[in-house]
This record gives sequence, structure tokens and C-alpha cells, in this order.
Amino acid sequence: MNLAPTKQKILVVDDEPNIIELVAFHLQKEGYQVVTGSDGLDALVLVKSEQPDLAVLDVMLPKLDGFEVCRQLRLDQNQIPVIMLTAKDDEISRVLGLEIGADDYITKPFSPRELIARIKTIFRRLKPKEASVSLISYYGLNIDLNKYQAVVNGQSLTLTAKEFDLLALLARNPGQVFTRDFLLDKLWGYTYYGDTRTVDVHIRRLRQKLSEFHLEDCIETVRGVGYKLREEH
Repeated sequence: MNLAPTKQKILVVDDEPNIIELVAFHLQKEGYQVVTGSDGLDALVLVKSEQPDLAVLDVMLPKLDGFEVCRQLRLDQNQIPVIMLTAKDDEISRVLGLEIGADDYITKPFSPRELIARIKTIFRRLKPKEASVSLISYYGLNIDLNKYQAVVNGQSLTLTAKEFDLLALLARNPGQVFTRDFLLDKLWGYTYYGDTRTVDVHIRRLRQKLSEFHLEDCIETVRGVGYKLREEH
């Protein structure tokens, strides 16, 4: 049995008892602490009371659906990583989940092994970087890789984990063009089978947040290729 050394706590919310039991069993086998709920109101209460390190939310929850739970968390400036779990496999639902701040999206039926792999990928990203350069500065934007913070002219930039990683990667390499496929593989840790819309959604959300500081034009689209951060002059 592979125990998670830091005993991260994971919140799992689903209205299907068999799904809860299956997911909880496999997560506990990996050494994670597990907290469970059965509806959207449970989810919001448990996030505050239990302070989990990650949440797995079913979309079709009673009382409040998973999209609304995630939206309220982000409105409250809670950046807990969220994986959406749902039977919906259409692009609109997937994009909506990403638009409101979800970090990942898995459709039912799913393999517990796949879910665990994606959870581990998120936790690896959140682990403090052991790098020679821990602070990146760009046009008044300061990115602290160790603290996982981005500050613009003294004001904090509220980002999800994936938005932070995407911005940090671009800021480390101004002027370098990254393809959508590369960004998917590098930041998500697995292939979305050509679903490059995932990258586009995160770029759009980054630009929206940077626009508050008039920095949205710093991320440039290279038509037919991908994205790059404009070089400082």
C-alpha cells in the first residue's frame, strides 16, 4: 500500500452511495484521509469545517449542483483544487466546469486508478518548487513559486492551481511559443485526446484576471500554434 506521506484530506461529494464507497475505499487505500457528503450544501459546509486539500464533486448533486458549489467557492476566494465528477460527456459541460474554476473533469464511468492519478498530479503541482529561481518578475507581476502566490503592484492575483502553473510557465519563458498539446501534457500530466479547448479556457480566464491590471495583452496567441508571453522591452 502506497501511503500519501502528508496525509492529504480529500472531500468526496456524490449522491450515489456506491460511488462514495468505491472512491473512499481506493483513496483510503492510498493513504488519504476522506470526508464525504451527499449534496451541494454538505459540500460547502464540509469545505469550511474540514478544510480539505482537494474536493471531488459530482455535478448532478441535490440542493446545489457541483457547478454552483464550485462557483460559490471561487466567489469566496477559496482556491481548493476541484475535480468535477459527472456522467455528462459533452463539451459544453466540460468547458463550463473549467470556466467557473474547476481544475479537472472526469466523466462516469471512470476508473478509480485514473481518479487517483489525477489527484496525485494536482498534489505534485501544489508541492513547493525546489528550483534555483523561486521568484519571477514581469511588468510589475511578481510570481513566487514557493508560496504559490502572484502579486501585481502589491495586489494579490487570485488564481486556481492550474492558472498559476500556466502563468508561471509562460513567465519563466517570455517570447517562447508553447503549443496547446505541450501545455496539456506539461501542466495536466496526461493527454486530453486533442481537447485543446481546455488550454483556451484557462488562457481566457487568465487574461480576464490580468485585465484588472491592464496586462491581458501580455499573453499573445500565435495563430495555429499556441501561446506565448510577450517579451519585456
